[in-house]
Formats: sequence, C-alpha cells, structure tokens
Amino acid sequence: MTTQSKSNTRRKLLLTLAGAGAAGLGVAAALKRQPAALSAPAQDFWASRFDILGGGDLLASQFRGKPLLLNFWATWCPPCVKELPELGQFQREFQGRGWQVLGLAVDSPSAVREFLKKVPLDIALGLAGLTGTDLSRKLGNSQGGLPFSVAFGSSGEVVWRKLGATSLAELQQMAVKHS
Repeated sequence: MTTQSKSNTRRKLLLTLAGAGAAGLGVAAALKRQPAALSAPAQDFWASRFDILGGGDLLASQFRGKPLLLNFWATWCPPCVKELPELGQFQREFQGRGWQVLGLAVDSPSAVREFLKKVPLDIALGLAGLTGTDLSRKLGNSQGGLPFSVAFGSSGEVVWRKLGATSLAELQQMAVKHS
C-alpha cells in the first residue's frame, strides 16, 4: 500500500468516525428533548375538557407548556371567594414569567354566572361541576375539600398542591421556587 493510499484510508476513517459521532450527538440531543412520560393524574388533567360560560369548551391542553396554577373553587365556599382576587393578582404579577391561572368552578353554571355579576374575575374560568371533585382527588385532594390549588410546571407535571385557602405571599414564594 502506498503512502497516498494509507493517507486516503485514514482520511476516510476519520470522516466516518466524525460523521458517526455527529449522528450520535444528534440522536442524544433529540432524546433529551423528548418529554418524560407524565404521571397518570397529570395525563388525566391535560386530557380534560371543561364547559365555559356562554358556551363552548375549555381544553386543559391549551395551557400546557407554561407553568399553570389551577384552583378548584365554588361560589358557596367562603375561603374560595376570599382567595379569588389574590389569584388574579398573582396572574398579573407572574404572567411575565409565563405563569397562567385557571379557576375551575365545582358549581352550577347559574351560580357562577350570578357570582361573576357581583365579583368579576380576570382569570381563565372553566366549569368543572361535580366531575371537578373527582379530578381534584386524582390530583392529590384526598379529602375532596375546597379550595384546592395545584401548580403544574412547564413540563406538565404537578410541582405543588395545597388544600385550603392560599395567600398571595404563599403563591409568590411557590412561583419563584418553581419558575
């Protein structure tokens, strides 16, 4: 074998190895970007569909990809009513960091409609009805009480939950920790 043949063989080998290495890095990067499988409760939530006042559907999936604070509430629940304005304040403060807020009323449409005439809210609202209790249980509300709040990270997985009224300061601390 001549010196030139050896040089060409070596060059081909190096190019082949470099190509294989680059392909391997590409595959590794693609696998790293693949989202991890979600827990069953998170999957159930993201597949959910809720009614909205005035007709139509609200899809949980439309909130996926950004942090979400989900709050189960009812018009007849004093702690729920007390914290609702703070949920709006939280959204105004943290929407610049990607946070969204969704309130799911475990209540009848007529009760929610009457409530909103007195207390307008500036968060996304869905009507969960009695199925909201089942969904909140799946998300960790073993007692089935209200209010119940759950935060999802941008990955779509639950990162925080609380049964009972929250405070704006508590929500701010949670958001800073999970942003």
